[in-house]
Amino acid sequence: MARCYDNLSREDLIELLKKQDKELALKKYGLVWDSEKEPEKVVLDCENNLPILQRVFDKEIKTDDSDCNILIEGDNFHALSVLNYTHKGKIDVIYIDPPYNTGNKDFKYNDTYVDKEDGYRHSKWLNFMEKRLNLAKELLSLDGIIVISINDIEHSNLKILLDKIFGEKNYIADLPTIMNLKGNQDNFGFADTHEYTLLYAKNKEECKINLFEIDEDELDDWEEDEFGLYKKADTLRRTGQDAPRERRPKGWFPVFIDEEKQQVYVTENDQPRKKSDILIFPINESGVEVSWSWGKTKIMQENHNLILTKSKTGKYNIYKKQRPQIGDLPTKKPKTLFYKPEYSSSTSTNELKKMFGRKVFNNPKPVPLIKDLIYLTTKNNAIILDFMAGSGTTAHALLSLNNEDRGNRRFILCTNNENQICTEVCYPRIEKVINGYNKNGNGEFIKGLGGNLQYFKTDFIKNSENIEQLKINLTYKCTEMLCLKENIYNLKEEQEDYKIFVSNKKDKYLCVYYNFLNESFEQFLKTLKEIKEEKIIYIFSLENSFNKEFLEEVDNYKLETIPQKILDVYKKIIKENIRG
Repeated sequence: MARCYDNLSREDLIELLKKQDKELALKKYGLVWDSEKEPEKVVLDCENNLPILQRVFDKEIKTDDSDCNILIEGDNFHALSVLNYTHKGKIDVIYIDPPYNTGNKDFKYNDTYVDKEDGYRHSKWLNFMEKRLNLAKELLSLDGIIVISINDIEHSNLKILLDKIFGEKNYIADLPTIMNLKGNQDNFGFADTHEYTLLYAKNKEECKINLFEIDEDELDDWEEDEFGLYKKADTLRRTGQDAPRERRPKGWFPVFIDEEKQQVYVTENDQPRKKSDILIFPINESGVEVSWSWGKTKIMQENHNLILTKSKTGKYNIYKKQRPQIGDLPTKKPKTLFYKPEYSSSTSTNELKKMFGRKVFNNPKPVPLIKDLIYLTTKNNAIILDFMAGSGTTAHALLSLNNEDRGNRRFILCTNNENQICTEVCYPRIEKVINGYNKNGNGEFIKGLGGNLQYFKTDFIKNSENIEQLKINLTYKCTEMLCLKENIYNLKEEQEDYKIFVSNKKDKYLCVYYNFLNESFEQFLKTLKEIKEEKIIYIFSLENSFNKEFLEEVDNYKLETIPQKILDVYKKIIKENIRG
């Protein structure tokens, strides 16, 4: 359908042409789609209604004094907008399993399912994803990683979109992930066995991918010396096209063997230390003169990483030792073809059935798969965000991994409540994993993994041209956002003009003053002086400034004024996503 320009003024048309020229000049290669045919209502609405959070106290879960995990019920665009204030640059890993846009009622756009016959089907999906990925990128730490599951339908589009947002240089991997080893026999031509897992970094030079520990039965392949575990690797002789002596002349030199000490060595003058020592040149089994893969310096410095063997015929061979890269156990780099039997989609479906006693969700991701992805991409104190949380597999996987390696990772999950997915599946699943549950409702009791959870719902305040009134309204409504920002939730003291919260470990305080300075500030100040632990102080200010002289008798604190920084975040989001 052609776009109608009849109602545009001359000035509007000129501005539109300038915008198109600028975009074309910048985009030498990439993905182009119609993002203006049907703008997303939930995004447009943010110009008139600013998102905030409401804390749902009766859904709080607390088992210990550790930091809290978070579940946010609401549209993920609104949740991401809030998180752009509370958690910008603080998220270590983002994992999402977005709608695959199959046309079978799995993707809604403007409250309507997108079907296969919709001519703007892919444009709507890309418009939906781009806005959320742009917000998500701002949340990642410098060494952060985003991990996305997808299938063939939008895989190629997503790859180019991620190149655009994160940059090709920050691409890490595109992993075919086996979900059904038997294959889907209903597919045309080929039995579909896999999906894809895409990984991008905020800054690839800063990020790290961990290694898998090997299985226990693989330990039999390893030996141990005074330097740790090792196993025999390649021969010290070079192999391949670069192996011949004429290609690597500096790699042709004698290596000596002290038979008494069973030691390999080299000398600068190529002469043995003792006449009885054996001389070896790099000559392969076919009698071809090749070269050593290590130089003299490396052989001298890493002599302990060489293995000397002797055949039945008395011939000596030299091999390199392969060392584990991290930890006490050998490890191995994950393969680009991502597969374990536990990744089967049927595994995850059956697990949820046992937890709820019935089928409650279609195609949940397997816990072992998400657990491995979290393990490979995080430190054990990382914050993981899933803003398309569905049934809550990410929370389940993270809590399970923490239980195994004593980690202190935390999750932030966001999901809407369409078909009561948040209140009847995601939240109950998290509660069961934390507190324990009976299999199939009346069977074996599965012990809980522990942990804490805070539950929030997105809400809104009306945007207003009266900036002073808007600031006052937002200040009184932003408390839950501040609690989320500082991860401090326990109300210690409440007065008309201020609130004091304390952390679970009682080692940090959140102190919020809501009003213009009046007589109540003296009491607030008195309370601050009595608190010796670290304090984060938020104080209302129309001018976004506060005279620290008022706090000169208060120690061990950080100060921030509200609500201008929140408004600045929302202004930026509105400009980039609505006004252009």
